[in-house]
Amino acid sequence: MFGKNNKKEKTQATNSATSTTSNALNSLVQGAVIEGKVVAKSDIRVDGVIKGSLDCTSKVIIGPSGYIEGQIKCTNAIIEGRFEGTLTVQELLNVRKTAKINGEISTNKLIVEAGAIFNVTCRMGKQEPHARTISATREKQVKRTKAS
Repeated sequence: MFGKNNKKEKTQATNSATSTTSNALNSLVQGAVIEGKVVAKSDIRVDGVIKGSLDCTSKVIIGPSGYIEGQIKCTNAIIEGRFEGTLTVQELLNVRKTAKINGEISTNKLIVEAGAIFNVTCRMGKQEPHARTISATREKQVKRTKAS
């Protein structure tokens, strides 16, 4: 009688702990500085400074006081602060009006609010690695044909 209820309570506790971790938010507060490589499996918010690379399998948020110099690879990004470097976003890049971005961007979808400073080279759409290989192979074939 009591054993059945305990099992249900343990299962519910485990499930709630699991869901909390999957929605976790990493945070780098204002005044904190990291130099090097940062890897995050859940969302990360940066209000401090990162100089180096950030690899995130979820969402990257650069707050209004945040600054990242280097390389970012992520699924989604919201930028309100400053970024300089190479940014690769698999899905949606949202650039807010307070953002200042300089560098190279690759994203599938892009939103840029009026007032944002957006000085970038931008590649849009899903990047297929095979397409690059095929086009490079075709270019070599064309060069060989012209040389013959």
